[in-house]
Amino acid sequence: MNKRGSGILMHITSLPSVFGIGDLGPEAFAFVDFLKKAKQRYWQVLPLNPTNDVNCHSPYSSVSAFAGNDLMISPEFLCDEGLLSRSDIDDMAKKNTDRVDYAAVRALKESLFSTAYENFSDRNDKNDYAAFCRINSYWLDDYALFIVFKKHGNHAVWSDWPEVIRDRDSSALEALRREYHGCIEKEKFLQYIFSKQWHALKNYANKNGVSIIGDIPIYVTYDSVDVWTQPDLFKLTAEKKLAYLAGVPPDYFSKTGQLWGNPVYNWDALRQEGYAWWMRRIEHNMSLFDCVRIDHFRGFVDYWQVPAGQTTAMNGSWQKAPAQDFFQTLLARFPSLPIIAEDLGIITDEVRTFMHHFSFPGMKILLFAFGEDFPAHPYLPHNYHHNCVAYTGTHDNNTVKGWFKTEASEKDKERLYDYAGHKISAQQLHWEFIRIALSSVANTVITPIQDVLGLSEKSRMNIPGVASGNWQWRLMPGAVTDEMIEKLSAMTRRYNRAG
Repeated sequence: MNKRGSGILMHITSLPSVFGIGDLGPEAFAFVDFLKKAKQRYWQVLPLNPTNDVNCHSPYSSVSAFAGNDLMISPEFLCDEGLLSRSDIDDMAKKNTDRVDYAAVRALKESLFSTAYENFSDRNDKNDYAAFCRINSYWLDDYALFIVFKKHGNHAVWSDWPEVIRDRDSSALEALRREYHGCIEKEKFLQYIFSKQWHALKNYANKNGVSIIGDIPIYVTYDSVDVWTQPDLFKLTAEKKLAYLAGVPPDYFSKTGQLWGNPVYNWDALRQEGYAWWMRRIEHNMSLFDCVRIDHFRGFVDYWQVPAGQTTAMNGSWQKAPAQDFFQTLLARFPSLPIIAEDLGIITDEVRTFMHHFSFPGMKILLFAFGEDFPAHPYLPHNYHHNCVAYTGTHDNNTVKGWFKTEASEKDKERLYDYAGHKISAQQLHWEFIRIALSSVANTVITPIQDVLGLSEKSRMNIPGVASGNWQWRLMPGAVTDEMIEKLSAMTRRYNRAG
């Protein structure tokens, strides 16, 4: 990402599909075609890991840092492989909806998955599947067992499982593997199919000049296979309950801070093992993506930990992480590490110095640039430097039009007009934001698809701090018009970002 380019932010689940949720099927390939026509170099997605009802299907709260979300598996491509019949999928196909109904999608796809697995089980040639299971055994075996036992254990948190299972007694785990062999193999099969379909999409994107930017949440979920299998890497009690919670302290935006509920890392234990878990995690993500954004990058330098039992993040404390040692170890293993550092919020000089030392680009959000510190705000393009990624907004922000309508003050709007050099009509507002970002010196510019379409606040992907109703927005068929493609393409060429 060291030359001028631009791209689009849209998660896989937001793609059109007649199966209730965006997937890795034909519409994903069509989206790559759109990016190519529009001269875009990048497609940025959110984390691909499994989601669940407990965490309101947030892709940042998963039961695994390595597994893929099986809801993204394409039924059409299962049909192409002979694992489903055309009648199987035609019977399940529905009309496109503008919101994901996760319960309905899970019921629909579980039925299709059962049929596909039965058909796969009858096949003799499973060499590719066996190779996948062997290569990924370091996470796949425990993941499949974890998922199956949760399903058969009323979805209890792993720390409340029978002690021999909670503490991973080898004899007890082996007995589970024998008892639930078929169910475990089905989970492995789904991960195999997800991987196969994902890599087919990524290869297609790369062949068409489009790089995929992924996303890695810095923390993992407590009720995850990662914490169950390696509890020593996290700050837990003797009973393996949470000792501390991750979050951020009170600031201008929140008087009580943010309490995320994730376990914090035991960095001493991680260092003693040579950061092996993180090495595997980065290596795995480098096989999935061409570049990755790391969420809450500051946590690698210092992190806010709050004693378990607190209801707010107010009574926490800053703790140091071994950033220098960690990234030197990481770069020794991966000399060319394409990382985008999510450096939003309150960032210290130490974090900035560290990012500069390792040449990790940070993020600039144009929506935030028109406040009272105008024209000195670091997110205004005249204050950018080349090694950064500029966004009109992110998945956590309002759309440009939504911000203008529901959040921007009259003073904010005046400063925007002043910066643009003219008053902006409602119809052209999103295009003006895109133009300002594309014309900047930032090497990379990413625009959420909602801003290309000029959508309102109703099309937000996520509202932080609101538990339900997020992660459901979908792109409707035909929403991206030829006129939009030509306008984005022309603007991209004009500012020397054409892919």
